[in-house]
Amino acid sequence: MKDQKPVSKTTHDIVGLWEEDLLKRYPEDPQKKEEAFRNYDDPARDTVKEFYQLNHTYQTFDFVQRKEREFLSLGRRAMSLWEAVEFLNTLVDDSDPDTELDQTQHLLQTSEAIRADGQPDWFVLTGFLHDLGKVLCLFGEPQWAVVGDTFPVGCRHSEKIVYSEFFKANPDFYDERYNTLYGIYEPNCGLRNVHMSWGHDEYLFHVMKDYLPEPALYMIRYHSFYAQHREKAYNHLMDAHDHEMFEWVSAFNPYDLYSKAAAPPNVQALRPYYEDLATRYLPDVINF
Repeated sequence: MKDQKPVSKTTHDIVGLWEEDLLKRYPEDPQKKEEAFRNYDDPARDTVKEFYQLNHTYQTFDFVQRKEREFLSLGRRAMSLWEAVEFLNTLVDDSDPDTELDQTQHLLQTSEAIRADGQPDWFVLTGFLHDLGKVLCLFGEPQWAVVGDTFPVGCRHSEKIVYSEFFKANPDFYDERYNTLYGIYEPNCGLRNVHMSWGHDEYLFHVMKDYLPEPALYMIRYHSFYAQHREKAYNHLMDAHDHEMFEWVSAFNPYDLYSKAAAPPNVQALRPYYEDLATRYLPDVINF
């Protein structure tokens, strides 16, 4: 695994809106005109802004600690992979103006793009799994605690985080324990020692941590950590191993953002392949 390198390549209402916002902030082609992306009217964009106001206000260090205690015992529901995927399908993005794809089809578009590029089988499976943590919405979690860009808590918020001005409403902004560059952490302590904001990435990492290769777990855990893998804002917390593993995070990210296509994948035709693939890595029953 250490010698492998990635092959280079490019529902709730807020789920789709956040993904659209990412495309506008990080277009695959910087020369691509905004008209080429799907458009939302002003209220829709306001919804994204309101989402980040909530997210940045309430994602405190204490909040993350509470959610870790609440959810990481993984005792809410035991499901096979396909049961989990079908459960996730009850979370439908009604806000997307260009597609009516359900969650399974988005996962398959991501994983099929990865497979078409000849990436390793665990990489393909990771593409299929990466958003399963959004079942948190179906467990009653508010959207601002499920999706959105992720960031470390317990230290100063970087100005590179989207809508960073909203952190002024967060109690940690004024707490001397948490509002310095390193906060509760040591220089280059490694992300394994850093608490991330609560959401579907962190949750699914803990669901899958005993089953997948380490690069896959980095992809899952940090695929929404845009302040680092796009802006390099937290190099001071990362160690050499993090930087090595982030090559995989960077390889994964374009598949997640840019793999949507007009034609939906044939779920029933692809299901046997993914069920067989899952048996190579996952148990018959997964605890969520």
